[in-house]
Amino acid sequence: MSCISQEEKAKLVAEFGKNEKDSGSVEVQIAILTAEINRLNEHLQEHIHDFHSRRGLLKKIGHRRNLLAYLKAHDVNSYREVIKKLGLRK
Repeated sequence: MSCISQEEKAKLVAEFGKNEKDSGSVEVQIAILTAEINRLNEHLQEHIHDFHSRRGLLKKIGHRRNLLAYLKAHDVNSYREVIKKLGLRK
């Protein structure tokens, strides 16, 4: 349901990471959370009364928001690149 496959995660790490093993950088974490959030949104369109998944979605959104704020404070260029690639904001 909300978890993404290893292949999808590997693609995101390759695209946003500094190398193939870079799964912990802020950019990669934001990309993975965005994929999970999109998957949960699709699930909740069909299962409107799934409040447990809705809570998980809100927690993931909050986590992504905090990571984006951190990235914006520490590396503005990387922040702009990430939101442009993922289609977040504006």
